[in-house]
Amino acid sequence: MPRKEEAPVFDVEEELKKLPKQPGVYIMHDADDVILYVGKAVNLHNRVRSYFRKNIGRGPAIDQMVAQIAYFEYIVTDSELEALVLENNLIKEHAPKYNTLLKDDKTYPYIKVTVGEDYPRVLFSRTMKKDRSRYFGPYSSAAAVKDTIDLLNKLYQLRTCNRTLPRDIGLERPCLNYHIKQCLAPCQGYVSKEEYRRQVDGALDFLGGNYSPILKSLEQKMKDAAEAMDFETAAEYRDLYNSVKSVAQKQKISDNEGDDRDVIALFQDGDEVVVQVFFVRDGKLIGREHYYMTHVPENNKPGILQDFIKQFYAGTPFLPRELMLQYEIEDAELIGDWLSSRRGGKVYLRVPKAGSKEKLVEMAAENARLVLMNDREKVRREEGRTIGAVKEIAELLHLSKADRMEAFDISNTNGFENVASMVVFEKGKPKRSDYRKFRIRSVTGPNDYECMREALTRRFTHGIEEGREREEQNLDPELGSFSRLPDLLLMDGGRGQVNIALEVLESLHLDIPVAGMVKDDFHRTRGIYFRNVEMPIDIHSEGFKLVTRIQDEAHRFAIEYHKSLRSKAQVRSVLDDIPGVGPARRKALMRTFPSIADLAEASVEELAEIPEIPLQAAENIHAFFHKKTEGRDSEN
Repeated sequence: MPRKEEAPVFDVEEELKKLPKQPGVYIMHDADDVILYVGKAVNLHNRVRSYFRKNIGRGPAIDQMVAQIAYFEYIVTDSELEALVLENNLIKEHAPKYNTLLKDDKTYPYIKVTVGEDYPRVLFSRTMKKDRSRYFGPYSSAAAVKDTIDLLNKLYQLRTCNRTLPRDIGLERPCLNYHIKQCLAPCQGYVSKEEYRRQVDGALDFLGGNYSPILKSLEQKMKDAAEAMDFETAAEYRDLYNSVKSVAQKQKISDNEGDDRDVIALFQDGDEVVVQVFFVRDGKLIGREHYYMTHVPENNKPGILQDFIKQFYAGTPFLPRELMLQYEIEDAELIGDWLSSRRGGKVYLRVPKAGSKEKLVEMAAENARLVLMNDREKVRREEGRTIGAVKEIAELLHLSKADRMEAFDISNTNGFENVASMVVFEKGKPKRSDYRKFRIRSVTGPNDYECMREALTRRFTHGIEEGREREEQNLDPELGSFSRLPDLLLMDGGRGQVNIALEVLESLHLDIPVAGMVKDDFHRTRGIYFRNVEMPIDIHSEGFKLVTRIQDEAHRFAIEYHKSLRSKAQVRSVLDDIPGVGPARRKALMRTFPSIADLAEASVEELAEIPEIPLQAAENIHAFFHKKTEGRDSEN
């Protein structure tokens, strides 16, 4: 590839003169071709030239960007609206360093009613398509959507299958939902198309917020069942009644206009910004969501809000009739036209100045502030549980650092299927990609010390070999999965386990601190054994809690692996390991020979006499029982 310096020199002054006085999009690049910034302009000539004027008070961020510009390019469009759309697409594609960016990329769930089908269904959907279905949402909680769909299917007994009806009527038996009275079984023709459609209409009324008919119906059915002494059925209707009432009561915030609108406000603290959006549908607040913005300017909240609106509504399938904003934005008319064209109907951008709508915007802003403050507190708490806990452990043991800790544990049942687990924590968090399982090869019977010796020897021998190979290939050993050695080795036990580890490390000429996680009589972590001393540690400290989590995780991982091997051993026949012996041949062998021992003594000729066993399979079976094979162990 040609080097960048061989390309023609970009003369900024000459290129500025060539800029057209037309709308379009401009793209700023650095010397490495990285896109620094994407912007739109009504007049490219005036807008791009403004970046290269001196002493115009652009702010430090823009000055820093301009200092890095090696060249720029531009795309002319027919209108400012086209430039807006193109700008959005390019920002989303390249995420330039100096553009304010919407950090979250979330998709919202909808409830989809397939009214275009002869027998409609109520479905969960992440996209809103232009089909013959009706969509409700978007909702902020996928779990709430799924719960609502389950409730609707119970209330109205609608089908959930993918059968094509009426074509497939009667082709298959009705499913379980019919038998538990949660489906009217249109697949069997048990309900007419008209009657089924009435049930669907009830579900549509429900989704539209009209709960009264179903509440009255359920209340009457509950009373009728109780009078008939059918208390079990009455209880079912009672539970459904309470579920519907719960859904109805969640719609607490409403207005008289019944419109769809989004309420958008932000809170900024330095270079951190959270934007809060309230989703109002049919006049009811159905949910809310917050978003983080990055690369934000310090003193331009309206500009941040405008950037959010452009990026967010470029990707959302549903557009409300109105956006209620915290601030007036510069391109309100242009963005309104763009959103209206996308919606296929007028979209209004308004900044309420008084009354309940202004209060709603203020509430969104306050929620944005709380999210930012709470997330900071959450980060501080998490750092205390992780990085802070690691520092506590390092200070307690007088180590320079303990960023990477590895812990080992042994699991077996009276010596059956000895296994070892290795778990890894980095900066106080589990690094599951580095977990390892060891199926012990050299130890028979319950001998935890020797099992641990084998596991540690294999782990660190493999690490040394991998490190040597990576160095030969000029690769960093610290980036290998095994060649990265721990700052601290934690053993699930006291002096005995620690001494085994020290012996292994000494034999391999490795200098790694080793500590034991000592348990009390109730198998709970009691303290840390280090350098022949049980170190006193505050059981309420984050360091102690981290040690406990690591010990519990090592134990869990070992038990889980041992259980999986034990389960496999219980359900697997010895015959499964013989090449060429499948289910049919296995059955034939077991019919002919009363036991595995008898089968093992059979000759090739005797085996080949069985009709289902060809000569090659007979030879494989004979070889399996008479040839000494090495253990097969795919684990590290």
